Amino acid sequence: MTQPMYDDAFLAKLEAGLRGALPFWGLSDATALKLLTISENATFRAHDPASGRHVVFRVHRPGYHTRTEIESELAWLTALGRDGVVATLTPVPKTDGTLIADIDDEGTTRHAVAFELVSGREPAEGEDLPRWFRELGAINARLHAHAKSWQPPEGFVRKRWDYDAMLGSVLLWGDWRAALGLTEEGRAVLERTALVLRDLVEDYGTAPDRFGLVHADMRVANLLVDGDRLSVIDFDDCGFSWYLYDFAAAISFVEHEPYIPQLQAAWIEGYRTVAPLTDEECAILPVFIMLRRMLLTAWVASHAETPTAQAMGEAYTDGTVALARAFLSTYDQARPATDSARAAS
Repeated sequence: MTQPMYDDAFLAKLEAGLRGALPFWGLSDATALKLLTISENATFRAHDPASGRHVVFRVHRPGYHTRTEIESELAWLTALGRDGVVATLTPVPKTDGTLIADIDDEGTTRHAVAFELVSGREPAEGEDLPRWFRELGAINARLHAHAKSWQPPEGFVRKRWDYDAMLGSVLLWGDWRAALGLTEEGRAVLERTALVLRDLVEDYGTAPDRFGLVHADMRVANLLVDGDRLSVIDFDDCGFSWYLYDFAAAISFVEHEPYIPQLQAAWIEGYRTVAPLTDEECAILPVFIMLRRMLLTAWVASHAETPTAQAMGEAYTDGTVALARAFLSTYDQARPATDSARAAS
């Protein structure tokens, strides 16, 4: 599929398609729409002066999630809200009681869903981020406990974020080898890093106490602060992965910053206020951080038309290579016999 160019004409067409779907939610023609974000999906805020209602709409990028996958995300969100696990989005049904509308985009179907507005703002980098990461750690622990005990409805389907999905044979977000500005030398470093990561996550395994349903994208852009309350939004990438991968996702795009160890310590402290987390378990966190960084490097390359990817550019690739060098200095234990044996099998 040709990737869309997010210019004014494209965004106007997207807004027009959503406007045509507003009656499904009982919103009037006078409803004002404001684009909030554009990345995998487009997010709009709607205000209907006729009723005073405020709604947030998400218009999905075609070809990423199926209708069943979106229904499954909304089922988990509904359960989280019902069980009081975390302050988050509440899906808003259409007037017929269903949750998803189809928008025709010149022959391509886009799915649209609506949520109640959540008050707050994104935490600023200059604020006390460790405070919010302590709270985030506690939220993650509650989410993980809920995932381990919750019985999903029949037909529940979400993507599996394992090694194959990220760096192996599936490549849900593209191939890191297409990274912007990647040199031959940098490619060699990342090739070796990918092999080491494969071995480490295989050793860690996917036992039920380590691998299950997670948010998978709890970065700062998906957090809202309102007074003392921290809300979590955008479950669009939720799926099955390692529970502790949630921390790596929380520091997306800033993995190289010097304050990350402080945020990690705060997240662990917060997690332990809800559930036990041993130092031995925490030792896997740098592995997931490197795995996530390489996944995001692939995402930037495969989503080069998005504002986020354009802001990252080649500098993000260079930073990934630098992080990989540091990672290998600690984790590469030169196992040529292992690699050779796998290549021969």
